[in-house]
Amino acid sequence: QVQLVESGGGLVQAGGSLRLSCAASGRTFSNYAMSCGWFRQAPGQEREFVAAISWTGGGTYYEDSVKGRFTISRDNVKNTVYLQMNSLKPEDTAVYYCAARPGRVGVPRRVYEYDSWGQGTQVTVSS
Repeated sequence: QVQLVESGGGLVQAGGSLRLSCAASGRTFSNYAMSCGWFRQAPGQEREFVAAISWTGGGTYYEDSVKGRFTISRDNVKNTVYLQMNSLKPEDTAVYYCAARPGRVGVPRRVYEYDSWGQGTQVTVSS
């Protein structure tokens, strides 16, 4: 199984930017085909999909509210997936989780489609 560790969260003002990273170890992206996704969970809310990327990076999918503001990317040599977040809004405040599942194709968008999760990183956007 793959181990995932997120980093890059923090406190930022509305309109600002952050880049989240998700580093893989164990079954790494360079050795095993895996689709990856980012999810977020605000207090009292269910975990929700943010973005997903296929193993090659050729396929991506975004939740409507982040389209045009967030960009998911990956570097399989570095075993890392990124989430560039621009034009942040207070409603983006949440714990952000990285997830992975085996597969060469596909951009899964549901929590149950993933079998490996990171511990999360807090993103707080102040108004």
